[in-house]
Amino acid sequence: MAASGDLVFRAPPVGRTLAEQRDRWGRVNREAIDRFARGETDLCTDLVPADAVELSDRQVLDILRARFGTAVDLALDARWTDPAQPASVHPPELRSPVSAATDTHWMTAANVVGVNVRTVGSFFNVVKYALTLSATHDAIHLLPIWEPGVVGSLYGMSSWQINGEFRSPTLAETVPHLDTAARQLKASVHLLHLMGKAVGMDVIPHTDRFSEIVLANPHHFEWIRREDLSIVDHRADLHREVQERVFAFLQRAGSAVSDLEIPDSPGELFGAGFPEDRRNRLLFGDPDRREDRAARRAALARSVYLLGYEPAPATMAPPYRGLEVDPETVSIDADGHPWREYRFLQPGPMSRVFGPLTRYKLFERIDDNRGWEIDFDRPRHDTWRYVTERYGAVQRAFGFDFMRGDMSHVQMRPEGVPATPDETYDILGAVSGAIATGNDAPWFAYFAETFLAPPGTMAFGDEIDHLEASAADATLGDLQSVPVSGDEFLPRLRRYRDIGETRAVIPALTTMTGDKDDPRFDGYYRDGNEVRYFLALFITDMPSYTALNFECRDIHASPAPNEHYTKLYVFQERGGPKATAGPFVFGGNGHLFYRVTRMRLFAERWLPQWRGRPIRWLLPPDATAGTRTVAWTIETDVRPVCVVNTDTGSVAERLHVPLPVEEGPTPSRSPIVVFSTDESRECGAVGVELSPAPRGGWWLEVSRVAPGEGLVVFLA
Repeated sequence: MAASGDLVFRAPPVGRTLAEQRDRWGRVNREAIDRFARGETDLCTDLVPADAVELSDRQVLDILRARFGTAVDLALDARWTDPAQPASVHPPELRSPVSAATDTHWMTAANVVGVNVRTVGSFFNVVKYALTLSATHDAIHLLPIWEPGVVGSLYGMSSWQINGEFRSPTLAETVPHLDTAARQLKASVHLLHLMGKAVGMDVIPHTDRFSEIVLANPHHFEWIRREDLSIVDHRADLHREVQERVFAFLQRAGSAVSDLEIPDSPGELFGAGFPEDRRNRLLFGDPDRREDRAARRAALARSVYLLGYEPAPATMAPPYRGLEVDPETVSIDADGHPWREYRFLQPGPMSRVFGPLTRYKLFERIDDNRGWEIDFDRPRHDTWRYVTERYGAVQRAFGFDFMRGDMSHVQMRPEGVPATPDETYDILGAVSGAIATGNDAPWFAYFAETFLAPPGTMAFGDEIDHLEASAADATLGDLQSVPVSGDEFLPRLRRYRDIGETRAVIPALTTMTGDKDDPRFDGYYRDGNEVRYFLALFITDMPSYTALNFECRDIHASPAPNEHYTKLYVFQERGGPKATAGPFVFGGNGHLFYRVTRMRLFAERWLPQWRGRPIRWLLPPDATAGTRTVAWTIETDVRPVCVVNTDTGSVAERLHVPLPVEEGPTPSRSPIVVFSTDESRECGAVGVELSPAPRGGWWLEVSRVAPGEGLVVFLA
């Protein structure tokens, strides 16, 4: 081991305020770029996210070429950015950093960053933002990448076309063959792979209610027919009538393209011998004519809707089924047309109807759907194939390494998880498994969106049973929804640790998500951000998840304008409480950014040796929250001891941390504080010492841990 003085983390050459950081970047960015190019750091220090996304495309490519050489040109090459070229034939330089893995275990210790591409403007700007991250964050999750539908919600897919709003016009000028959103997405995935990041996509088990997907495939969805305030028909095969109405519209409106003739019958139009891409062109038009397609889709949707036919809206939480028209709520679209909303006949405490969305119809119905009951013994195999093959094609084209399963908590069987789940138990698990086997991608992992609610709350039965049955590797959890210093944080962390140690799925230590970044949760981020992030990085046998802007999020004493919250860019509303009036505004919290950067640079030095290694709790999370300090050691040769005070209002004094028995009867080493989240702390041998424990063994005595402070101690 190095001399103890060499182990102490020295403050990096990073500005301590936003003004200092921007000033330093403007004056000495060449020095930061050179350190990045030489591999001394895996991020460009002093480059704040708001400025990173404003860098010119040529400057970013020059920075990347300085580090990765000609591999950058391979990443941009016309051949390898063609979505028709499967990722499996890419040159080795462009392969994912996890593609050598033979299983998905890597996900159980990944540090994931979620990015809503709409907040940065383009796929290529995700690469620019990644220059502010370190190798510590080894996975990027892209929120949905497809064309959106009603209110522009990213989670209401309108089609399988890559979202054109994420195309960068300047990148198309810089590299002319990168002229489409799909090509730019593929180039960006290549570059993120070069930067050591696995890249994940959302897999969504629903679409916009009147999406191209729904209107071109009525047979894959559940339909209802409404007259005024009454549902007058919800038979299991109502989609056949919808097919006839779509065909009638096509006969009236004519083909959307001149080179395709209308088939002779609905049966031919929707038959297996009529490919979906051909049907889409016939109904909506050519893929590259988005506005024309949107107009045709709106006209077709309106014609079906005015006849009373609607896809059943998606629902969340038990009882899931049994709807009626809400007589008190109606939405008016931009053309002045009314759209009715729905509610549960017998709602549960978490029941919710998602009016803009509809779920794939994966199973047949009991008794022709008279009682709204699903027949889970009769899967609709054509629909399962459709969903798995469609997402499989996306992974194959763009080389994604994992999926974040949207609404993974949905488990609609009233009896709970069956004793022997089969391949049609859960659609998200089926997508993950089909990609791993069908695309020869055994590393393709499944990160589930669940909040680990009590049984019967968000799903029928137990969520952990459900996640195991669907073969999820890790899950989001809900640590981001409680303040670090509150009474719920440590008991929840303790529960997640227990789950990870006893079950087949690992909950994440989540600091923030894009859909929790709205004014309702401002109070969770007014203090404790550094300790929350420290826990996420240095509890090395758990995955973590954070979202763009956490590292510089402003402290909002009162709600800020909507443009300061990433959640509100999931939508694209121009009126009402969720409306945004311009581009996303990054936080200007330079002090937090400085402290986060310090942690990232310290983690770059040590985490490659520690990541995924088991930890041993010395002071475990208190399930009663009576004690707010925790400590653990990472089982490596260095045996660091991490000590954290999660109380952001009180100092922890004279802390006694019991050391593992194998430290021996007479340790000859002197403890040394090598890192603190508080940059003003004098690191070194001050404040820690070893002392005999009353019943044998040794204590690490820590004289003082400041409110919300995290320490790393080496027994040097």
